[in-house]
Amino acid sequence: MNGSGCKPICCPPQYCVRDFYAQRTIPVIQPIVTINRQNIVDVPQYFYQPITRNVVVNQGFQGQGVQGQGFLGQGVQGQGYTNRLFF
Repeated sequence: MNGSGCKPICCPPQYCVRDFYAQRTIPVIQPIVTINRQNIVDVPQYFYQPITRNVVVNQGFQGQGVQGQGFLGQGVQGQGYTNRLFF
């Protein structure tokens, strides 16, 4: 014992913890799904149908001389405008 003649007091121990870490790999599987989508979009496609028309133009010159009224008058046989392009 010590020189004072008293019994020593024993305290509970104090702990000092030093943590060390070691890496350990664990496989984790993460599935990735690729989706190929095909989106349909309506786009108009024009088809042209050519139409050919043969038109006979009556010029109104049938030897009537001054009596033929031409483009704006009665013209030939009372048909109105004598050189129409379309009917």
